Formats: sequence, C-alpha cells, structure tokens
Amino acid sequence: MEKRRRAIGWAFLLTASIMIFIFSFYPMVSALITSFKTGSSANMKWADPWYNNYLRMFKDKTFIMSLKNTFLYLIIQVPVMLVLAILLAQLLNNPNLKFRGLYRTCIFLPCAISLVSYALIFRTLFYDTGMINTILMKLGIIHENVKWLGQTNTARGVIIFALIWRWTGYNMVFYLAGLQNLDYSVYEAARIDGANGWDTFWHITVPQLRPVIIMTFIMSINGTLQLYDESVNLTNGGPAGTTMTMSHHIYNTAFQGKANFGYASALSFVVFILVAILAIINLKVGDKRD
Repeated sequence: MEKRRRAIGWAFLLTASIMIFIFSFYPMVSALITSFKTGSSANMKWADPWYNNYLRMFKDKTFIMSLKNTFLYLIIQVPVMLVLAILLAQLLNNPNLKFRGLYRTCIFLPCAISLVSYALIFRTLFYDTGMINTILMKLGIIHENVKWLGQTNTARGVIIFALIWRWTGYNMVFYLAGLQNLDYSVYEAARIDGANGWDTFWHITVPQLRPVIIMTFIMSINGTLQLYDESVNLTNGGPAGTTMTMSHHIYNTAFQGKANFGYASALSFVVFILVAILAIINLKVGDKRD
C-alpha cells in the first residue's frame, strides 16, 4: 500500500513537472539560445560576436527610454499603491464600520475589469475634450483643454494614476486576509499598555504583515516591469516613445516592422534578470529572521 501511494504521488508530480518543463522551462531555454542569434525567423544564425544583441542595448535609445519609463512607473506607483492598499485594508477591517462589504467590493471592482477596457476608459476620460477637461474647465481650474496624453509628463501621470486605480484593490484583498488572521489579544495588550492607533499599526500590524507585504511587493515589481497594456492602449508609447515600457518595446522589436526575434529575446532576458534581482533584494531586506 505504501509503495502504491508513493507511485501515485510520483505520477502526479511527474505529470505536473513535464507540463512545467514544456510550457515554462523549455521556452525560457529556447529564448536564451535565440538571444544569441540574429536574422529573420526563417534564417537565423549565431550573432558575431555572440553577445552582440546584449551589446546593442547600450546603443538603443528607445530601449534606454523604455527602461527609464518603466522604473519611473515602478518607483512612484508601487509604493503609493501598496501604502493605499494597506491603509484601506486597515480601515475596512474595522468590524464596527457599516457597509464595509460594499466598500470592499467597490474598491476591488477595478481589477475585475478587462485590461483593454479600463485603458480605453481612461483614454476617453483624459482625451482633449474628455470628461476630466470638461469638469476642470467648469470648475475654473483650467481655461483651455489640457492634452493629457499628448505631453510626456501628463501622459506618464495618467498611466501611473490608472495603475494605482486598478491594482490598489487587488493588493488590499491580500492585506485584509492577513489582518483577519492576526491575534487580537496582542492589540488588547497594547491598548492596556497605553499604545495609540498609530503605535499599534506601526509596531504590531506592519511587522506581522511583513510576509504579505513582501509578497505583494514582489508581485507588484514583477507586474510593473512587464507592463504592456497601459503603454499600448493609453498612449501607444507616445508622444515620441516617451511613455513606452520595456514590454511594449520588446513587442515592437519582435512583431512590428522588420521582426528581430534574437534582439527581442535578449531584451526579454534583461527584464527577467531585473525581476530576479529586485525580488532577491526585497526578500533579503524583508527577511528579519536570525
């Protein structure tokens, strides 16, 4: 019976392992090999020198711009989004709050909307004659239509705002789940000792939520470094490529104009390395175990 159980267990593991290898590891290895090649997909050959695609990145102004844009979105959007998410989770975890189920649903709903749909909604809102300009003009804040998506800084701001609007509720759910698993006897002891709301939040809630915070930070970094839909559907990388993300540039390199799968594969591995490095740093900084 024991041998039979082990055989069944290995059968399940083998099936899953084969699928992971076919759909994950094999494409990764294949892309790595492709990153050292050049030419069209039908007639690819080894680059000379073999690292030429990686060397080319330093001269690619579009890639450098997309790298700067992606990190700008990362540095601003991720901290703001996660801070808002944890504050909202703390607020909506209050059992005495009325209609908290409704509030939770309303905040979570944006991440249930299709990526393309929500990007098009924001594009309509921030169009030259869209609702945002109309409201601001009626309030007397502006006197002529602002080209939100036609100027570099405002277009970047719209992308950041759209990301925060969409993903804050998603991360809030993780924090809510973490808060509901905390031992409230610790809070009662802190209140007896005279701790106020801020003290209990900063010295009790945040430390106990550290594993959840690390997880959401890594997921948010991973998602932002692979950002594609907002760049394509909101601004199409414009104006003049100043809002383009790395994933958008990779797509254009691989499928737009003269396809270059070798260089696109090299760019993809740079994104992979950046995600891995930032995830390792985040784990090291967040791991407080002795």
